[in-house]
Amino acid sequence: MTYLLKNIRVITCNGDDIFENGEVLFSEEGITEAGISVKKPEGAVTEIDGTGKTVIPGLIDSHVHLGMDASPDPFAKMKDDGPEEIAFKAVKQGYEFLAAGITTVRNLGTRYNADIKYSRAVKEGLIEGPRVFAAGRPIVMTGGHGHVMAVEADGPDEVRKAARQQFKAGADLLKVMATAGVLTESNEGPGGIQLNEEELRCACEEAANLSKTVAAHTIGTEGIKNAVRAGVTTIEHAYLLDEEGVQLMVQMGTYLVPTLLAPRLILDKQGIVPDYMLNKLNQIVDDHINSFQLALEAGVPIAAGTDAGTPFNVPGLLADELALMVYCGMSPAEALRSATITAAKAVKADSKIGTIEAGKTADLVVVDGDPLTDISILKNPVHVFKDGRPYQGTALNKVPEVQ
Repeated sequence: MTYLLKNIRVITCNGDDIFENGEVLFSEEGITEAGISVKKPEGAVTEIDGTGKTVIPGLIDSHVHLGMDASPDPFAKMKDDGPEEIAFKAVKQGYEFLAAGITTVRNLGTRYNADIKYSRAVKEGLIEGPRVFAAGRPIVMTGGHGHVMAVEADGPDEVRKAARQQFKAGADLLKVMATAGVLTESNEGPGGIQLNEEELRCACEEAANLSKTVAAHTIGTEGIKNAVRAGVTTIEHAYLLDEEGVQLMVQMGTYLVPTLLAPRLILDKQGIVPDYMLNKLNQIVDDHINSFQLALEAGVPIAAGTDAGTPFNVPGLLADELALMVYCGMSPAEALRSATITAAKAVKADSKIGTIEAGKTADLVVVDGDPLTDISILKNPVHVFKDGRPYQGTALNKVPEVQ
């Protein structure tokens, strides 16, 4: 079916191109034309009047965990889940992501490689869900952060083999743990170094051989630098950046995915989440925004991600992450690009998604009002199209509220 959005503000995310009263012609084959006016084709066209509304590219959440249930201790729950339970949760979460206008996710860790299998099911049309760039099982040191869902590997040779195993299983990218983390119980601080620079470099070399990317979980300063020097594509979280780390990221072209919202969803959950999580967070949370602002000011490319699946971090909170990024110094336009074209570039998919222009995949979200004036309106999509098809799930316009 061919659709024509008309009388609508079109934020293309392709440079500064905005059409205040524009049109977009698209179908399952992709976007045919976007501009002030388009040439209407012969044959049936479904017209949608967008008066007072804005259309943006489909949103991309660059850090999620399909199958992780957002419970107070999701790793403990995941340890008891079989592949069927994790798959069921992933399917439900996919509907919730789409309802929030999130048409693409980058999944950075799921037990049993369930995200790889989920991604295949979406591609084959067996289920409805977002496009998934799947890392499958993360690569961690023995006993490292997230080991309950991971491939444990020690030393360069084991890491190299683990990387090859993940690509054999169908992973689109690799997730590696360069430091300790908040959700894994241990005696070390959350920023302690885990996989070292040499080990990380082996994973990056294997990914580069296949033109794939690598995402590194990082909290501590030295772990961040190890990962950047090793050649990872994206640094996740980065609570404790310093000037040297930021300059390394600029020099290497490394992306930052800050996940600012994730820790703030659990800080007030004393007695609900395990004490060790709060004890770790209290050591680092005040530095998180400072690190984000340091990177922003230096021009580090930033892609938006929520860390969905972590405690109380349910699917669909990307608009809240963008609002927090704006609060911390980003312009609304920059924030929107971080969840569209910048995120697409981080997974080497910007030739297909991330902007509204002829030839791109028809992932589109329509909202009331102007998100460049009020970014929070992204929480309530009016229409969501993925691959040119409308999503009509019952969850539409029921995105959770975050205080």
